[in-house]
Amino acid sequence: QVQLVESGGGLVQPGGSLRLSCAASGSIFSINAMGWYRQAPGKQRELVATITSTGSTNYADSVKGRFTISRDNAKNTVYLHMNSLKPEDTAVYYCNPFRDGVGLYPSGYWGQGTQVIVSS
Repeated sequence: QVQLVESGGGLVQPGGSLRLSCAASGSIFSINAMGWYRQAPGKQRELVATITSTGSTNYADSVKGRFTISRDNAKNTVYLHMNSLKPEDTAVYYCNPFRDGVGLYPSGYWGQGTQVIVSS
């Protein structure tokens, strides 16, 4: 069984920064790619960042240059550093472990998510 606990969300002004954390329990982690998704009201969930088991990263165009995904395998934790936040970044953010090491096959494991609101 895999459990995921996201944290670090909150209310931030445009241009501000936040760091999200996702703590994973269970045997799944170091060999799996991890992803951060977000879902805004009325929109589909979208993948915003991926980190492979070897640390390679990939980003959606909408967040490239502003967001950084990282992982600490010793702590079974993946992070999303978000800078220069915009109102359109407002969403519930979720982490998700892929079933493979490069990020091709999402798993069915989801946490409760953490709310990010970017507003003045």
